[in-house]
Amino acid sequence: MKKNLYLAVLSLFIALPVSHSAQAEKIYSVGVVPQFEARRINEIWQPILEEVSQQSGIKLELKASSSIPVFEKQLAAGEFDFAYMNPYHAIVSNEEQGYAPLLRDTGRSLYGVIVVKQDSPIQSVKELDGKIVAFPSPNALGAALLPRAELARKFNIEIEELYVKSHSSVYLNVLLDKAVAGGGVQKTLSQQPEKIRNQLRILHKTERLPPHPITAHPRVASSVQSRVSAAFIQMDNSETGKDLLKMIPMKKIGEASILDYESLKKLGLHEYYVAR
Repeated sequence: MKKNLYLAVLSLFIALPVSHSAQAEKIYSVGVVPQFEARRINEIWQPILEEVSQQSGIKLELKASSSIPVFEKQLAAGEFDFAYMNPYHAIVSNEEQGYAPLLRDTGRSLYGVIVVKQDSPIQSVKELDGKIVAFPSPNALGAALLPRAELARKFNIEIEELYVKSHSSVYLNVLLDKAVAGGGVQKTLSQQPEKIRNQLRILHKTERLPPHPITAHPRVASSVQSRVSAAFIQMDNSETGKDLLKMIPMKKIGEASILDYESLKKLGLHEYYVAR
């Protein structure tokens, strides 16, 4: 009798639903294309994700990538729930994994730059023919894909490509004379320390495009996507939030869709894109 009573009580406890507080909180991973070194990426994004997590009630956690090629492999494998990526990544990842743009900077456009040292004798892009030019990675849109395409198509020159993993490394390699010129984007150039920025000169600006989006993998519930998007947009309503977004940098955050990036397909950049 006692044994039967014990089994009955035990089965009752097993059948009881687990309380919400006892359940493990769902954590959503966030990938960020590493335009800067890991420490800098963490400094920029950690406080942003903490603020969005607090406002949305959705726990977000930064998932690091050691380089842009590594980020691309993770993206191709669908490892991130949310990801901040370049516009061409948005096209490729949408086709491969179904990542959908949620948000982007609606206050500015993206364009690449080719820089040389301030005192460099080079005054025209044509003079880069046969020279070493540094890039962060082959598929960095504004910093490599567009510049490489334009150097070949518009200027009909050939260069020796040097890949150095990040935008910051590009600028340093130019200053250290490891490369005659380097590809970056205006926003990462503007974020360099003054002592570095002031020693560089923009030789060429590429075509303008819609900037990097924040995207979501289709496995993330639409309700979760909506809450995260709303929390990001809410940040634009306070000075503290605006200051945090400027670090990305995002001048004016707003909604985005894959249609914003359809024009990239017409550029024929697939010829220069290196599949991972």
